[in-house]
Amino acid sequence: MLTDYPELVEFLPCESPKEWVQWALENETLLLIDHAHCEKKAASTAMSLMYRYVDRENLLHKMSQLAREELLHFEQVLNIMRNRCVEYCHLQASRYADGLRKHIRTHEPAKLIDTLIIGAFVEARSCERFAVLIPHLDEEIGKFYKSLLKSEARHFEDYLSLAEEYAGHPIDDRIAFFREIEHQLIIEPDDEFRVHSGPPKAA
Repeated sequence: MLTDYPELVEFLPCESPKEWVQWALENETLLLIDHAHCEKKAASTAMSLMYRYVDRENLLHKMSQLAREELLHFEQVLNIMRNRCVEYCHLQASRYADGLRKHIRTHEPAKLIDTLIIGAFVEARSCERFAVLIPHLDEEIGKFYKSLLKSEARHFEDYLSLAEEYAGHPIDDRIAFFREIEHQLIIEPDDEFRVHSGPPKAA
């Protein structure tokens, strides 16, 4: 499935560890709850960018569309959870997003560029994780995750193209910087399962 998105595969530093895939299958309830949180956070991030950068017309257009799609996905996850009697509840976020965002530069336009690059990594990793899980999931969730691949890949492309547009110069070095950080966050073990966690720590 990811072979349909070669640019996304090339962008990410690594595949999800097989141990994480098994961990996800053993924690389907947590997978759904955290997935709902991820969709809500993605919509919130897009809206935040719209409020912060009101003079960026292309950003406003793409983030508006992205926010609507993420909220729709949030509703779809909630519907699946309701059908399975899974209660939506608060979860502590994984270290993934904060681990990337703590490296955002504080001056503009560098702050915007870094935020957009991180958005590209989050969306690309989400797409990759859905793709590796699909063959192992039941028909309902597998079909739903397959329906998300195209939009998640487009969100990755939108974030990356906006970063390139507003930088006005090559951003390969900054992408490489965040790629290394993302790699460590994905391969280093975690105590709790999340959509963007690393593999489980050894008992």
